[in-house]
Amino acid sequence: MTALEIIAAHKLVAIVRLDDLSIARDLTSALTDGGIRAIEFTLTNPDAVAAIAEIRQHVGDHAAIGAGSVITAEQVWAVADAGAQFVVSPVWKREVNSACGEVDLPFMPGAFTPTEILQAWESGASAVKVFPANHLGRRYIKDVLAPLPHLRLMPTGGVNLDNMREFLDYGAFALGVGSSLINNEAVADRDWERLRDNARRYVDQLP
Repeated sequence: MTALEIIAAHKLVAIVRLDDLSIARDLTSALTDGGIRAIEFTLTNPDAVAAIAEIRQHVGDHAAIGAGSVITAEQVWAVADAGAQFVVSPVWKREVNSACGEVDLPFMPGAFTPTEILQAWESGASAVKVFPANHLGRRYIKDVLAPLPHLRLMPTGGVNLDNMREFLDYGAFALGVGSSLINNEAVADRDWERLRDNARRYVDQLP
């Protein structure tokens, strides 16, 4: 399966935004043991590119590994060389869109308004990250898809166990899930069992 097919089938993209990525391998194992099949390492940490390369070797075809917070073409080329299988950005930028096309990586740019969302989609986005979703609410996805049902929308920001099913019921293609899934306290304690069990709770909520 391609990365996009994995995301479409499993619906959840775990967003890893941490200051310390020395535990990336253990964290990935906990998430995948819990059933997560798509993981995004954000480039807000300068070690993320190296972590992506390490994790790609570790998981093989067991999960799709992507890069998040990508905002330059140079970052696209770097994560592509590291083996990233998809690219996520908080915004749409022409140079990032073009670079993803050059290296044949699915691109999921962030957008907020219906106009921004449609422009990103028509520029070639594989899916559009609706961000920050916590300011828009679950019904926003349904409202945007009513006149534009062909879009693939991935709400991100504020997605949690209490609202994820409603986002999906309202037509979300997939969900980006960060701190509510990857609990900072559990990471600090190296409590991989707690993280695995939390991942399972998310997976169990899927339709």
